[in-house]
Amino acid sequence: MKDKFKGALIAVGVIAVLATGGAAIAGATGGGDGGDKGEKETPITGSALDRASQVALKEVGSGKVTQTEAGDEEGAYEVEVTKADGSQVDVHLDARFAVIGQARDGEQGGGGDD
Repeated sequence: MKDKFKGALIAVGVIAVLATGGAAIAGATGGGDGGDKGEKETPITGSALDRASQVALKEVGSGKVTQTEAGDEEGAYEVEVTKADGSQVDVHLDARFAVIGQARDGEQGGGGDD
């Protein structure tokens, strides 16, 4: 009887370890917030990052680029700029790096000039 109980405890322990490890791996590879569908965000890289950052900063006026996304649902690129007052503005760009809209963080849509 003791052997069965001991075996069951070991099995429960192994399952708990595997579940914890799986959750840790899933969290580590999950990327950013991914929006409503749990999709992984792809950051802008290379020369496209330089160009998109330059255009977004010019559009907003000043600030620091704090996050980027290629293949955004509202355009080819999204650049998040954090202003000196702590507010954030998402600038949406088309594939040619033309501004197609912007929104303060938390607002929906790419239209409008905030």
